[in-house]
Amino acid sequence: MKKLIHGIVDFRKNLTEESRALFAKLALGQKPDALFIACSDSRVVPNLFASTNPGDVFVLRNVGNLMPPFSASPGDASASAALEFSIFSLNVSDIIVCGHSECGAMQMLAQGTYDSSCPHLQAWLQYGTESLNKVRQGFTIDPSLSEHNQISQINVLQQIDHIKSYPFVQERIEKNKLHIHGWWFDIAHADVYCYEQSLNQFVLIDENEAKLILERLG
Repeated sequence: MKKLIHGIVDFRKNLTEESRALFAKLALGQKPDALFIACSDSRVVPNLFASTNPGDVFVLRNVGNLMPPFSASPGDASASAALEFSIFSLNVSDIIVCGHSECGAMQMLAQGTYDSSCPHLQAWLQYGTESLNKVRQGFTIDPSLSEHNQISQINVLQQIDHIKSYPFVQERIEKNKLHIHGWWFDIAHADVYCYEQSLNQFVLIDENEAKLILERLG
């Protein structure tokens, strides 16, 4: 807490006039380009590794970067509400699902151990069990990784499938108004990877890969 308080003081002290002007503009409204779905893990900071400014991305963070599949009877409404808001109110053109290495949620799935005092956490992690089952059945992207990291990568693709189960998402994809991307952040090396379906691999986003991604987007 002490670090946070000092950080606020430093933020006020070092805020440039340019930044103040940006926040004044953002106070009038937001128009982010993308919905960024990331894990709540304190080591994963999308605005840092993507070098984005306030107002650039609409960020949804939760344990395990999970998205419940579409249901006519909404249950876990928070994540689905963020998806609806980003599409209908913000009209984003891209959705990024970003998993990461050494994810605590994926480790819990792999170990199958849950604290009985955390029933909400156990219920929430059900949206990652398909990823666990796929890895246990032999479906993996990079078998050289530890099991929980293999689950983390498969989980990115599984959550993309969940997102695509929403009719309004599918409609926009078919009209080429929406693109969904799978990313994976390697904490130890501070590297970000993008899933390339044609290769069935997560490829390092360097200058060459960035060029390919942007070319596909037109």
